[in-house]
Amino acid sequence: MLLLLYNAAPKKKIHPAVYGAWIYNICFVTLLFKVLLINRAMTEQDEQIENLTEIRNLMERSTRFISLSGLSGVSAGICALIGAAIAYRYFGYNAYFPNFYYHIFTEAEFIRMDFLQFLFTLSVGVLVSALGLGFLFTWRRTKQKGGSLWNSSTRRLLFHLAIPLVTGGLFCIILLLHGEVYMVAPTTLVFYGLALINASKYTLNDIQYLGISEIILGLIASVYVGYGLVFWAIGFGVLHIVYGTVMYFKYEK
Repeated sequence: MLLLLYNAAPKKKIHPAVYGAWIYNICFVTLLFKVLLINRAMTEQDEQIENLTEIRNLMERSTRFISLSGLSGVSAGICALIGAAIAYRYFGYNAYFPNFYYHIFTEAEFIRMDFLQFLFTLSVGVLVSALGLGFLFTWRRTKQKGGSLWNSSTRRLLFHLAIPLVTGGLFCIILLLHGEVYMVAPTTLVFYGLALINASKYTLNDIQYLGISEIILGLIASVYVGYGLVFWAIGFGVLHIVYGTVMYFKYEK
C-alpha cells in the first residue's frame, strides 16, 4: 500500500509541508485499511460464535426436555401442603411427637391397616393431583414454544427419573414390612432428591439444586424421625413452591 502511494506521488521536488501531508495521508489510509480488516475479521468471528451458539441450542433442545413449567412445581407444592394439612387434621397434633409412629401405626405388634389405607389413599390423591396440574402447565408451555411434549428427550428424562423413584418405593415397602414406618418419610425425600439429580442431565440444570435440598432434608428427617409429616410438608410442599417460583421468573417471565 505504501509503495503504491509513493509511486503515485509526483517525482519533482516537494515542499516539506506537502511531503508531511503525504506521509500523514499514507499513515491514515494504512490505519483505516487495518481497522477495516480487523472489523471484518471480528464480524466474521461474531457470526461464527452466533452460529455455534445456535447449533448448541438446537442440540440442547434435541437432547434435553427444557419445557418444564415453573408453575408445575408450584402446583405440586400446593397439593403437597393440602395433603399434609389433611393428614394433620386426621392424626391430630400428636403427629409432631417422636413416639407418634409407634403409637398410631402399631397395635398388638401389627401395623394398623386403617392408618395405612388412609395414607395410601391420601398419597395417591396428592400424586394424581400434582401430576395432573404439572402435565397441564407443562403441556401449555410446550405448545407456546411450538414443541412436542412426547419425544426422545421426554422418554430419557422419565426413564432416569423413574429408576431412583421405583427403587425408593420398593425400599419403602420393605421398611413397612419390617415395621420401620418412621423411616419412610426420610427415605422418600432422599430417593426423590436422587431422582431429581439423576434426571437433571436431561432437563434444566437448576433441578439438581432442588434434588440436593431434598436429600439434605431427608437426612435431617432421618435424625428427627418423629417429625416426618413436617419434613414431608417442607420437602414436597415448600421447596417445590420456592423452586417453581424461581424457575417461573427465570425462564417464563
